[in-house]
Amino acid sequence: MSLNKVTKIGMGDDMFLDGLLNSNANPTVLMNRDYIIVAANEAYQKQYGFKVDGKSHCYEISHHYKKPCDQAGETCPLKLCLESNSAQRSLHVHHTEFGEEHVDVQLSPIHDEQGEIAYFLETMYAVKCASTKPQAEGLVGRSIAFNTVIEMVQRVSCSDVSVLLQGESGTGKELVAEAIHKSSSRAKGPFVPVDCSGLAESLFESELFGHEKGAFTGAQSRKIGLVEAASGGTLFLDETGDIPLNLQTKLLRLIETGTFRRVGGVESLKADFRLVSATHRNLRSMVDDGDFRKDLYYRISAFPLHLPALRERTEDIPLLVESMLKRFYSEYEITMSDEAIQQLQLYAFPGNIRELINIVQRASLMADTDVIETQHLPEECNIDDNNKDKACFSDLISLKELEKRYLKWAMHRVDNKIELANKLGVSERTLYRKLEQLDQ
Repeated sequence: MSLNKVTKIGMGDDMFLDGLLNSNANPTVLMNRDYIIVAANEAYQKQYGFKVDGKSHCYEISHHYKKPCDQAGETCPLKLCLESNSAQRSLHVHHTEFGEEHVDVQLSPIHDEQGEIAYFLETMYAVKCASTKPQAEGLVGRSIAFNTVIEMVQRVSCSDVSVLLQGESGTGKELVAEAIHKSSSRAKGPFVPVDCSGLAESLFESELFGHEKGAFTGAQSRKIGLVEAASGGTLFLDETGDIPLNLQTKLLRLIETGTFRRVGGVESLKADFRLVSATHRNLRSMVDDGDFRKDLYYRISAFPLHLPALRERTEDIPLLVESMLKRFYSEYEITMSDEAIQQLQLYAFPGNIRELINIVQRASLMADTDVIETQHLPEECNIDDNNKDKACFSDLISLKELEKRYLKWAMHRVDNKIELANKLGVSERTLYRKLEQLDQ
């Protein structure tokens, strides 16, 4: 029997299936069109604490859901596979032997003799660049918006294509750039961040390309530039939109030719780095206004990736707060009360995660016990019944966007979808349809 084309899988095929599935070291299962797991390798059974019984659904084992994951507001690779008749890939949060973990799910269809999809081969790959648990360093989160970013990190890390990270200030662009670097084939090389907004125009070339001894007044010795320092690794240009127009030409030449010269030098040196850029500016508008070179924009934005604002992933705030307390006060057992967390989730966070860090540090100093309460938060975060509209309407947004934000807020407070539909006054079917549209 070949898994490229099958008719029916029966008891006589058990030995073949076991050998085939166990040839993959990653957790792998065979499922039918009804989401039922018909075979699983040893790695899957161990990681998910599961024994094949011929009646368990994949979403029951991996998500602990009672319905397919697309009906719970997530993307379902099986459903997408049926619709497209092609392999699909999604990033989910699964319940494993290690607790909740980010998992890169890759699924391929298996056709019968009539060309119809009969089964699906699904393989799970552990994601190491992010965590669903509190940790002092790195990326943490489990919201749909956060998971979308991590899925894109997984997809782009396997190549050397240039990445442009876009989003508001304070959304963690450097952390995402580091995650891309650490997940890539260049992980053993250096990660070199460059703050373009902090580089004086007169020193731009010297800092980026280095200089030879005597190249200018004060150049008493040869200096290696940041491009050279990033050889074999990743060069991260933060706030690329702040690079002066006249210097953008020099950066464009570096990217196009892959070569550079130290200031005062004649030797052409070969660059060897993966470029990740970031900005909070709208580079497309800057191109239209003539403030940013169009050719440079297309060079650095081969893979654009938008990072959500903190107000778009409020369900991650409890996890982020706990992670920050671990980072700054690891020797103490400081926590934040549920009431204080809820207040933070109502706040608009114009400064995003960077602002949350400041709030957590200040609040911990204001607390005289090991529990941070609402009174320890800054005044702007303490939103009472009379001024809650300040958080909900901190800026003018469309009604569609307002509904999205409210649904995300409501989902964090009511886990049961039937109960949530009743509280919102809509049918369960309508709720699932609206949840599916959250990231569209």
